[in-house]
Amino acid sequence: MAQVQYNGTGRRKSSTARVRLVPGTGRIIVNKRDAESYFPYETLRTIIKQPLAATETEGSYDVLVNVDGGGFTGQAGAIRHGVARALLQADPEYRSVLKREGYLTRDARMKERKKYGLKGARRAPQFSKR
Repeated sequence: MAQVQYNGTGRRKSSTARVRLVPGTGRIIVNKRDAESYFPYETLRTIIKQPLAATETEGSYDVLVNVDGGGFTGQAGAIRHGVARALLQADPEYRSVLKREGYLTRDARMKERKKYGLKGARRAPQFSKR
């Protein structure tokens, strides 16, 4: 018998998260590790749980995640985006709640590229009159 699961892909900065929601007890597994051991800060773990809290489904799904690229904050944002999309597959009624909270919107802000003649994206070399 095939187990019911809902998939969602989330992105943030240079991070990509592939999220699977499986009916369960509320465990969160990130890259085959528990979320408590993967993310060093409580705020990042809270960010991941936000869509579940908004839809009041916190204890009803196990969240299985493969995430790569970027740092901790970008990865947490990508997971949040993926969880929200997976919840939408589980029940389309959640759309209004998730959309109102802004969890379905892909955060388009990226690192600006370095330009030639400059030391960074916008930082110019130090100026001296003589």
